[in-house]
Amino acid sequence: MAFTKKTVRDIDVDGKKILMRVDFNVPLKDGVVTDDTRVRAAIPTIKYLKEHNAGIILMSHLGRPKGDGFEPELSLRPAAEKLAELTGYDVKFIEHTYDEEAAEACAAVKPGDILVLENVRFLKAEKKNDPEVAKKFASYADIFVLDAFGTAHRAQGSVVGAAEYIPAVAGFLLEKEVDTLTSIFAEPERPFVAVVGGSKVSSKIGVLENLIESADTLIIGGGMAYTFFLAKGYGVGTSLKEEDWIERAGEMLKKAEEKGCKILLPIDNVVADHFGEDAEGTVVASDAIPDNMMGMDIGPKTIELYCDAVKKAATVFWNGPMGVFEFDQFAKGTEAVARAIGASDCTSIIGGGDSVAAINKFGLADQMSWISTGGGASMELVEGKALPGVEALLDA
Repeated sequence: MAFTKKTVRDIDVDGKKILMRVDFNVPLKDGVVTDDTRVRAAIPTIKYLKEHNAGIILMSHLGRPKGDGFEPELSLRPAAEKLAELTGYDVKFIEHTYDEEAAEACAAVKPGDILVLENVRFLKAEKKNDPEVAKKFASYADIFVLDAFGTAHRAQGSVVGAAEYIPAVAGFLLEKEVDTLTSIFAEPERPFVAVVGGSKVSSKIGVLENLIESADTLIIGGGMAYTFFLAKGYGVGTSLKEEDWIERAGEMLKKAEEKGCKILLPIDNVVADHFGEDAEGTVVASDAIPDNMMGMDIGPKTIELYCDAVKKAATVFWNGPMGVFEFDQFAKGTEAVARAIGASDCTSIIGGGDSVAAINKFGLADQMSWISTGGGASMELVEGKALPGVEALLDA
């Protein structure tokens, strides 16, 4: 499915000043970027603009500032330094975003220059898409480029604001993300197997219902599996569960049967008597979870079942872990499924969030076809929702 909005290829950027929203929301430790995936993802668009004689002003959020002003531990300076290190470009950084100093620094940007503004969320009004914020951003440049897929589902000042006042187009990352995640549902190579994990049915209800419509097999793991167990009449002990969603889970099982989508639920589970890194796991059948135990991971028979389904797939979409993968003793299910996807010849789409963290933990990133940089944005796109950031761009 072709991207329906204009990109940087479709406009003349020569000699123009470009305000580009990137996603430099990177993990930091002691002021150092510990995972540069998102910085790397922005480089193709930055490189294109630089090579086409544009002046580049980059903006992003990082973390969750209070919004009352500068917070040194959430400064974008380390991300700007990482960009310079990865590209070899001269990257300027300014500890200002909305004031006269920022305006003057943007006015001084010449073709080929790269300037990174400070964290846009140091001002509360940015998240509310305040018109004054939008006008301020628009005053910095001739053209707005959105390349932050991870925030494209947010109608915020740095995402959609400037698009109301100056021409707005997509960067290459945004284009690729939208193309990849929409085409997988429009015309997947079959068998199409979707793997969905994580804690709650309620947080992924739209995703699950859309996958029932399009996937041949839907594999369910993680905490959400226990709500489905309750819908089947199983006891789940002290496992994570959503009582209010049992009926809906049962309806989805019935709908999948009607649509010809095969749903795979765990047949055995690793359970423990408490949630903790020191907890000891025991394997039990899915219909025999003791009252005082909680599910922590899928069991060995389920691992075999799920990996076998993945091996037969032509296309795999994966979002969400199979268990509490943060604890090594309960990471076996997530790791096994991740390795099966990586070893397969399938087209593999990893839908952001904890799945990406798992892929990185197990060193499998280079074995996947596409790893989305957006958690919430990728899920909303998979649900079939329009993304405000994309909708604000010029039509192709």
